[in-house]
Formats: sequence, C-alpha cells, structure tokens
Amino acid sequence: MVASNQDPVVFLVQRAMETSFDDLPELTLSKAKTFLLDTFGVGVIGSRGFRVEPITDMAMAWGSGDEATIWVSGRRVAAPVAAIVNAYQIHCLEFDCVSDAAVLHPLATVLSSLMAYAERRSHQGRPVDGKSFLTAVTLGVDVAVFLGLAATGPTRFFRPGVAGGFGAALALSKLEGFDRDTAIAVLGNQYAQTSGTMQSHVEGSPLLGLQVGMNSRAAIMACDLASAGILGPRDTITGQYGYARLIEGGRFDPERGIEALRQGFQIERLSHKPYPTGRLVHGSLEGVDTLRKQHGFSADEIEAITCFVPPLVNRLVARPDVARPTANYAKLCLAFIIGTLLNHGSVNVEHFVGEDMLFDPRTHEIAARVTVVQNDNPDDTAMVPVKVTVRLKSGGSHTIDIEQAFGHPDVPLSREQNVEKFWKAWRSVKGMSDEAGQRLVEQVDNLERIPDVAILARTVSRTN
Repeated sequence: MVASNQDPVVFLVQRAMETSFDDLPELTLSKAKTFLLDTFGVGVIGSRGFRVEPITDMAMAWGSGDEATIWVSGRRVAAPVAAIVNAYQIHCLEFDCVSDAAVLHPLATVLSSLMAYAERRSHQGRPVDGKSFLTAVTLGVDVAVFLGLAATGPTRFFRPGVAGGFGAALALSKLEGFDRDTAIAVLGNQYAQTSGTMQSHVEGSPLLGLQVGMNSRAAIMACDLASAGILGPRDTITGQYGYARLIEGGRFDPERGIEALRQGFQIERLSHKPYPTGRLVHGSLEGVDTLRKQHGFSADEIEAITCFVPPLVNRLVARPDVARPTANYAKLCLAFIIGTLLNHGSVNVEHFVGEDMLFDPRTHEIAARVTVVQNDNPDDTAMVPVKVTVRLKSGGSHTIDIEQAFGHPDVPLSREQNVEKFWKAWRSVKGMSDEAGQRLVEQVDNLERIPDVAILARTVSRTN
C-alpha cells in the first residue's frame, strides 16, 4: 500500500531547493569525488562495450549540434545525444557503482545527463562551477535512491533507468535554479518519458544499458520543456496513475525513503563494483574466490558448488547457464560467472568479449556444477547475506558466509583501490594518455575549485 504523511514530490523538491554546497559534509564531498572518478573510468572502458560505435552513429542522427562531448571518441553532438551515449557507455559493462539498498545504479543516469547539460551551458556562455555540480550530483543521487528505498516489492521496471531519470531531472532543476513549482513540473515531464522494464534484464538484451541512456536524455528534455513553459503533472509519485502505483505496483512506502534522506546524503552509501558483472552475483563470487584462495583447490578438484542466496538474487541471476550466451546474459548469470572465475582465475571485462570467452566449453562445464538455492530471507531487496559451499571430489567440503560483498560502504575500496580501478579502466582503451588521466584525477579531486566543469568532458576524450 502507498503510505505517506506528505507529498514526496514536494519533500524532494523543497529539500533540493534548500540545500547548498555548504550543507554538504566532508564525507559526502569525498564520496562524491570517489564515485565520480569511478564512473568516469567505467564510462571510458565502456567505450569497448557492445556496438558502441554503431549506437553513436545512430544517436547522432537523432539530433545534430555542437553542445557536448561523447566520451573517448570526442565527437561533438547535441546534449541529449551525448547523454544517451555516455550513459550507455557507463552501464553497458555492468561495472558502475550501485546502491545495494535501493538496487539501482544512480550515477549512470545522473552523471551522463548533468555532464552533457553542463557542457551545453558552457557552450551558451553559462558555465556550471564545481560547487554547483557537486551539489546537483549529490541531490540527484538522493532522489534516485529515495525511489528505490521506498519500493517494498519485487523490481518490475529497470530502476537504474526509471529512478535514475528522476534523479537526473531534479539535479538539472537544481542547476537551473528553478523555483519549486517549475521543478515539480520537471519531474512530471520526466515521468511522461519514463521507460525501461526488467524484460531486457531477463533476456540479456543490450537495451538494458540503453534504457539508462533513454532516461538520461529524457531528463534534459524534461528541463527544456519546463523552460519553454510546457509543464508536466504534479502528483507524479503518489497520484492515481503515479510512479508508486504504475511502476511499483502500489508496494511503495515514501516514509521509508524520506527517513533515509533525513539521516544523510545517500552518495555516502554507494558501493563499488570490483567485478564487471551484476552486483547481485558479487557475494557468491567473492565467497568462491575467498575459499579458493584460502584452501588452494583447483577447478578440477571441485565436485559441486552451492550458493544460498536471498530471493532477489535467486530471481534475477540464478538464470540457467546456456552454451552460447550474449555478453549481457553472461554478466547476469551466476553460474557462468563462477565458471569464468574458476576457469581463468579472475573476472574481467575481456571475459565477456568475443565467442572464445562466452562460448568456452570449460567455463560452461564448471558452471554446470553450480547450484543456486534460495534462502529464507524475507527482504525482497536484499543482496546478502549469502552462503557458499564448495564440495570437493576428495570428499572434503568448505563453507563461507558473506555478510556484505566487497565494495559495500561497510567494506569499501580504499582510495588506492579506487584509483587503481580507474587506471585499469583508463589504460585499457587505446589512445587515452596517462597525462590526460592524471589531469582528470586532479580535476575531480579539486572539483569545487573548477569554474567550468565542462573541462572534465574534454579531458575524457582522445582528442583533448
């Protein structure tokens, strides 16, 4: 049932309008910079994702312009085009940061939209400074995470897209300095364009990442419409046909999301992805990897692997291993990913590129030994705890419980590990110089002192 003591749209907009850079704690700013660097790195390596160049060519036909930059290639395009392509690059490899609690990737949508919009503003002679950008990013993440935390039932629509789009729309409203009524209308304009179901996730379709891009582009269009006086509906969350009822099927508790925002900025609670796979597999994957390293067994010594997982994990990544998976399907198949780890000793981006890796008979033979069992966790959004048992052909058995997967804010990557992940992504793409990468690291570290954040997009380009 939908329950709220106040209109959540009004709460979200009022909170965003009243929050300034000076209200952001040091930890919030530090985490914002951490995950901005991570997301830029993931967006760079995402240029190697499935059919990025044809998607870019196609997107450029949807609107010409010289407003914004497509990362890595450096092609100059209209801001909505940059938003959709860069969002796809961020999410297409399943390597971007995530809110475990809300089950969504907020920065894929928020950063791609904000960066493209900030470049457009710079082109117009209205640059966005670093303080304003950091504030907008932080508030955009809050809105997206709010929608995920308020949901109390199984995921039906693809939250990184649909919830992330709302975050991007309100973040842009903050940048533009819209008044309360206009910002509310922007959210209505966003809702009118909201798209993306879980069917692409189930089938392993590349449309999954594009759904993030579509909602990122929609946020720019939502602001443009409001600026032109074309105003959307107001009651977009708890209305008769609002987000709570149509997207979440009425299983939505706004007070749960509001309470979380009152406790602090949610960018502080984002998780890294150490592996380029669905976050839902990370707990089980970490369990197998830890047991392998502790006990020194090889893949050939394993009789069977059993992963005991919460309902959400079972529902979304306990899919059957298939002999000829697409990359998107494989990255969301727990058995395949464990097979990859035990076959190759690691799980990296290259393990999901090309038929040699995706169709490798040995990976699939190992995957066939993996069984996933749903535990009795009553939480529909829980990713952990998980338990992994590895039974050996010798008769021995090893078990481990994973309470939180590595990368979660309770077991975070260090500064050094975050930078290492960035450099590994950056250097994996031909033409991205170390000089430019170091410049980006320094720009993000000193973001509040930058007068025009459009410089970041130019840095994330081979043509800089």
